[in-house]
Amino acid sequence: MSSTKEFRDYILDQLSDLPDISCRPMMGEYLLYSDGVLFGGIYDDRLLIKKAKANESYNLPEAIPYPGGKPMYMVEEVDNKEILIKIVSNITKDR
Repeated sequence: MSSTKEFRDYILDQLSDLPDISCRPMMGEYLLYSDGVLFGGIYDDRLLIKKAKANESYNLPEAIPYPGGKPMYMVEEVDNKEILIKIVSNITKDR
C-alpha cells in the first residue's frame, strides 16, 4: 500500500516550523530530509524515523518500513505538533 499525498502534506505541515525539511517520493512512499540528510520517511501513511539515542526516552514503538527493511521508530503522535517537532529535532541533532 502506498502513502497518500494528503498524509504527506499533513506531516509536512506539522513539520513546517523546522528549517530545511524536504520530501522526495520513492516508490509510492516519501523520504524525509532535514538540510539534505535523510532522517525518516512516510510508509503506508505512518511516520517512521531513524532510530537515534536522542529519541530513546520517548519510548516510540519500532516498525519495519517495508519487507526486509531495518526497524525504525514509528511516531504515533503526529497530531501533536509540539511533540512531533521535538522528536524530529532530536533525530536531526543526533547525526
